Amino acid sequence: MLRPFCRSLFRQRRLFYCSGAARQEASNAAIETQEDEDNLQDSLRRQRKTEWKRRQGGQSFLDNLIINVRGGNGGDGCVAFHREKWKPMGPPSGGSGGRGGDVYILPSPNLTSLSSIPKRVRGAAGGNGQGTWQNGKNAPPTIIKVPLGTVVRELLPGDSRRAKDEWEAEEEGLEGLSPEERHAKLRDNRWVHYPRYADDNVNRDVFKQAEAALYREERARRWARKQRLLSPINLDLDKTGEVVISDDAPLGTGQQEWLGHIVARGGNGGLGNPHFLSPISRSPKFATRGHEGERLTLYLELKILADIGLVGMPNAGKSTLLRALTGGRAKTEVAGYAFTTLNPIVGVIRVAEDGTFEGALQGENIFDETAIEEERLRERELSDVGHFQERLRLEDNSLDSPRPDIEPGHDFDVHETFRFTVADNPGLISGASENVGLGHSFLRSMERSLALVYVVDLSRPEPWDELRDLKDELEKYQPGMSDKAHMVIANKADLLGGEGDQDAVEEARKKLGRLEEYVKTEMIVKTPDGERILDVIPTSAKMSQNLKKVVVLMQKYVQQARTVKV
Repeated sequence: MLRPFCRSLFRQRRLFYCSGAARQEASNAAIETQEDEDNLQDSLRRQRKTEWKRRQGGQSFLDNLIINVRGGNGGDGCVAFHREKWKPMGPPSGGSGGRGGDVYILPSPNLTSLSSIPKRVRGAAGGNGQGTWQNGKNAPPTIIKVPLGTVVRELLPGDSRRAKDEWEAEEEGLEGLSPEERHAKLRDNRWVHYPRYADDNVNRDVFKQAEAALYREERARRWARKQRLLSPINLDLDKTGEVVISDDAPLGTGQQEWLGHIVARGGNGGLGNPHFLSPISRSPKFATRGHEGERLTLYLELKILADIGLVGMPNAGKSTLLRALTGGRAKTEVAGYAFTTLNPIVGVIRVAEDGTFEGALQGENIFDETAIEEERLRERELSDVGHFQERLRLEDNSLDSPRPDIEPGHDFDVHETFRFTVADNPGLISGASENVGLGHSFLRSMERSLALVYVVDLSRPEPWDELRDLKDELEKYQPGMSDKAHMVIANKADLLGGEGDQDAVEEARKKLGRLEEYVKTEMIVKTPDGERILDVIPTSAKMSQNLKKVVVLMQKYVQQARTVKV
């Protein structure tokens, strides 16, 4: 009696332990699920806060967007019979419906933001068929224009941001209906009946056969749609395209315009009642409705296409540098607080054969904070004499005196031999790879740059620490991204000109020497040909000092990168 009792007690104790372990595992899983949910909510909250901040001050730049796209619905077929004098009982003459419009996505070099794209895009519907064998008009295509550098991805089932497709939307509309009501609604969505003949049609064997054929075709379309989800849309729109006409094309074939990449196809038009004419059905009184267009949800992500990307901490002087390089044409916000730049700004640098760049010819050689410059502009407008004296002062402060025989604008077109673009991006802080600060919004715009240039503030105590943080964040976001770096610009190096307190000048020179030594030892870039050491260039963007050397080196980097890319 004792042994069976002990075995029973041991079995109960083992079951207790097992159930306790299962409860513990379930509890741990629930805790992990809650933590994941909290992390997701925190990430979404930070993203909303970032997007809100980036839209302050009337700025409309947008670099990521989710849009719902629907192809156009096909037009309905027509139920009609031919009537003319001496022929009161003519044959069926209903036309078929037109095809719904397809939706294309077209990269355009004239756009710089996704802000002009609507969140809901619907293709045009095809025209309905009419009597006397008149088919409906096919709808024209709908084109979504996006900036070059946009990445397009289709959201798959299971993503909470995805809208329902055409089949899921129909199932949702049938919820809560009885089987009879459900069947009646399905028929109403697919068939067009001659007036007062709906009840008579559904009882005829001819209609039942046509309905069975329609459902077979529908099942094939459902299967084809599911198969398409196995290879979802994933486009990288980094260049424009064109339609290539084959050499074997017939003589006189016209040039066709490239519409872009098709993302949603329009529905086919419905069939008119002549399609159901048969030896046993001489006057079919039913036609089909047009098919619905494809529905899908796309995620658009803009990655700025700039030749040179400026990488730096907040308040390092990137905006001032871009304004100095473009002669003030790049309208960037400059102020004495962090995160003045909230959205990427691209400027164009035009270079002559001797290295002269257009920005040096604009007449502006001192670039101060935006508020100060606006006040200075107002003073110029009030006094012509003050304007003249200001021009004289700026000319006296010019260190890189440009050639007098070249003027900016149209005159520079004759002398231009090379041009490239430079992107001023929001400041990068520690933790940006984890989406801290502007985070991914900044790093996303850096991926496409042919070359990166670090910008550090030489007036800060330890600018080499900034370099280390910048490189680490680039590597955390995308391994190998820091290998694009070619130059370190030591900005705010005004004291290196020798003016001012000699102790401060000597300290600035020592700091520059230590920065150069750090770059030679810690910032070496591995290349297939060996190792590359970054160039260190001291500049003062505010005073337009040493910018010609910067432009010459940037031109060299872009030429090398474009050669490798080709």
